[in-house]
Amino acid sequence: MKKLGCLLKWIDNNILKILISFIIFFIPLYPKLPLIDIEYTYIYIRFEDFFIVFTYLVFLIQFLRKKVNFSWQFFFLFLFFWLSVFISFYFGHFVLKTIPVNYIGFLHSLRRVEYMGIFFVAYAAVKNKNDFFYYLKLIIFVVFLVSIYGLGQKFFGWPAIQTMNPEYARGYLLFLTPEARISSTFSGHYDLASYLIFLMPIILSSFLFFNKIKYFLIFVSTLTGLVLTASRISYIGYLLTVFPFLIIQKKWRLIFIILFLTIFLTLANNNLTSRLKRTFQVKRILVDQKTGAVYIPQKITTKELPAGSFYIALKNQNKNNSNDKDLEEYKKKLILEKEIQATKSGEKINIASLEANLKPINTVVSDISFATRLQLEWPRAINAFKKSPFFGTGPSSLTEATDNDYLRWLGETGIFGTFLFLLILLKIAYKIFKKILTLNLKEKIIFKGFLFGLAALMINASYIDVFEASKVAYTFWLIAGIFIGYIYLKKSKKIYEKRE
Repeated sequence: MKKLGCLLKWIDNNILKILISFIIFFIPLYPKLPLIDIEYTYIYIRFEDFFIVFTYLVFLIQFLRKKVNFSWQFFFLFLFFWLSVFISFYFGHFVLKTIPVNYIGFLHSLRRVEYMGIFFVAYAAVKNKNDFFYYLKLIIFVVFLVSIYGLGQKFFGWPAIQTMNPEYARGYLLFLTPEARISSTFSGHYDLASYLIFLMPIILSSFLFFNKIKYFLIFVSTLTGLVLTASRISYIGYLLTVFPFLIIQKKWRLIFIILFLTIFLTLANNNLTSRLKRTFQVKRILVDQKTGAVYIPQKITTKELPAGSFYIALKNQNKNNSNDKDLEEYKKKLILEKEIQATKSGEKINIASLEANLKPINTVVSDISFATRLQLEWPRAINAFKKSPFFGTGPSSLTEATDNDYLRWLGETGIFGTFLFLLILLKIAYKIFKKILTLNLKEKIIFKGFLFGLAALMINASYIDVFEASKVAYTFWLIAGIFIGYIYLKKSKKIYEKRE
């Protein structure tokens, strides 16, 4: 009985540490297997949702027992943001009628609380300096496992479970084709890439802090994984954060080594280089002067990203273009297809008029991914903001994706929600920056790594909804909680034993 009592006492004293340790492993590594279907959407309630709720209940019990503490300053800031989200939901559903399905809007609102609440559990789980480095090492080890699994998908045929479309979201095991981009245990390549670039500066800072080669090897595995995702915005985010971080640290030899590795891996991956080159393309296209329809001569394959219909006309419209012969052939083929379609549907079509309206012009066209954002997703968010600038049109009103978190916040939660969310991020960054000023040269490196990781996520947020992606969101708020919890150790002497 005495041993059992000691065991229960130990569990009681370390329950949050146990839960956070499990979450560090579970969230990134457990595939997104569906559990409960939500009607009118392809989003599912999953096992992690129930475990997170259980964690919050344990945290609440421990708080009521005065076993844990957290920053009330941060809590009220988070609370104001959550309230603004639910106000936006109420305003969108009951006033503007922009949320057609009541409970989906409510679940989208509740999801913000679920993702961000882990910040406070992680904060309370850091009771001393040893705890901080224990969690940091666990997180880096898990990144390594995620990267290795991604490499296994590419080279050994390991399965993937993705949620990139409604059919995949049912939880099917997928086996990647040779040209496919890896997703590891994440829902898609964008999510994996965002996760990796957030942690890459932290891994490098750990390498510089601990001076152990294993951290550099983990960094190389994550860099390889990032290249295999072929995510352009994440690749740009990596370049704009990792190298400035190393320049600030004046690690010139390390910069040369990582630059060499980056160039080598990039050139070795045709998928990434092809996508980078095809982001913007100079093309001669056909534009219907009457309807504005755009026709782009191109071969559609699974290996290349096709061009979209968004274009910018060039000033130089030289008619003696070497591609005119090919364009004329494409024009004839296009007219023939339209004639056949009209014949099948019984419609009348004026071939001469159609041919006269099709004008060839020199343009710069974007790929279909960027064109979709420019022509559909981003204007939809901007129009929502114009409709309700203060509170937005409510969570879920912009469908599952906007592919720009800043525009999504503005469109769904308006000025109030966007301001409060950015204020939370800025406050976290400010507290860490302030802590850096008090640390010795070696300890500063770890905290600088977090700031550059945050900067990488902010860059990614301009092109994808990174803070809405569950695995990335949980990981970010958990790590932010650990860092802020470490900062506040000195202010919590009555609750925690501080070990220097």
